[in-house]
Amino acid sequence: MSASQQPILFVGLPESGLLNSMLVLVEELSRQGVEDLWFATDEPRRSDVEALSVGSTVDFSSLGEIVPQMSSVTWDDETYRRVTQRSRFKARRAVIEQTFAPELRVEKYRRLEEAVEKIQPALMVVESMCQYGCELAITKKIPYVLSVPFVISNVLTSTVPVGRSYAPKDFPVPHSGLPHEMNLRQRLANRLFKWRTLAMFLSSAMRERNARDAQVREELGIDPASNSLLARVDSAEMVLCYSVPELDYPLPVPDSVRMVGAMVPPLPQSEPGELTEWLDAHESVVYMGFGTITRLTRDQVGALVEVARRLEGEHHVLWKLPEDQQQWLPPAGELPGNLRVESWVPSQLDVLAHEHVSAFFTHGGGNAYHEGVYFGKPMVMRPLWVDCYDQAVRAQDFGVGLTLDKPRTVDPDDVVDKLTRVMGEPSFRENAERLGRLQREAGGRERAAELIRSLPAASGQEGE
Repeated sequence: MSASQQPILFVGLPESGLLNSMLVLVEELSRQGVEDLWFATDEPRRSDVEALSVGSTVDFSSLGEIVPQMSSVTWDDETYRRVTQRSRFKARRAVIEQTFAPELRVEKYRRLEEAVEKIQPALMVVESMCQYGCELAITKKIPYVLSVPFVISNVLTSTVPVGRSYAPKDFPVPHSGLPHEMNLRQRLANRLFKWRTLAMFLSSAMRERNARDAQVREELGIDPASNSLLARVDSAEMVLCYSVPELDYPLPVPDSVRMVGAMVPPLPQSEPGELTEWLDAHESVVYMGFGTITRLTRDQVGALVEVARRLEGEHHVLWKLPEDQQQWLPPAGELPGNLRVESWVPSQLDVLAHEHVSAFFTHGGGNAYHEGVYFGKPMVMRPLWVDCYDQAVRAQDFGVGLTLDKPRTVDPDDVVDKLTRVMGEPSFRENAERLGRLQREAGGRERAAELIRSLPAASGQEGE
């Protein structure tokens, strides 16, 4: 088998925030003519994967339909309320209680196992939140790359006070939203976050789940080596992170880590159209986009309409608002003249790249954080859950953005104040542009593809 014919199998959960960076990487490998590329994920992403064949063919391997309990976009309103509640620890606990269901990954593991038996991949690339993908790669002893769409500390920091961690003792716990430089109260909160996490896993309900998890592992024949907190990192041939060190707090990283910055495809992604003409016609535009998970209420939608109204005369506003949430908008005749609402934009990256976009008002997800900085846009963050708080505090500390004082309620006074500051104070744009240059210098999709192709397993040199 030639070097260009070593099968590479990408595996990931279907959520856009986790999968999009991998899609860009696979498309780049296809563009470079790398053969025998496979992508395994849930059935609804089939068309997205099949569209990646811009050079060599990318084959899709279905892992079945989305499991509603495991997918944040299908959770009911009560679950959404619990995972986005004010307490960061309780919200994180709610996410774990919702998604730690050992039996629900059995079918995914077996489908992936069937795909591996068919494809016989020389290398796997597994998204960092895809537990069954890491478990199978470790069990089958298949070399794999861990794909990380977050800041690198997210996968290197222990969430409990015992056991190994690459991060220093008092490093902010992932999903705590705490800064690097903490006062006494924050240091105590950071330590308590770890102890409460440990106590949660020692509870009777969680011990029962752990017992079921052990049973599932045994039934599936999963290698016990995959069960440690850092197994996904320590067992990887390479940890490929779509960030740069300067966008995270300083911490030691293992030699296997490679940081390449945001994964941005060739732009423009779409042909110029009426939206591009609208952006061209307005000198200063605030882009509001809160990802695929956010569910705005009537009051929050009304507050954001008021924000646009107060910006009228100085800035226009482009708002990507899902169609089901547009029911809360006032009649079209009552909307401010500077506001444009779209349920979908052809390419968020094309919007962020436009020179007239002055600020990015976002939920602060991993992709949004890195993409906003990549294009040098000052940001205002309305963090929603888990990692969003971590990106928001880093954006503020690194001088590229500000975070709302009360993100859950959306106070127009607060939003307008924050947007006015990030657009009016040059340091925000200057810092974003400087960090954006560092991301571009890290190499992005082309560097990531080069790193993948250089691995012995992908180049056919393993064991030679």
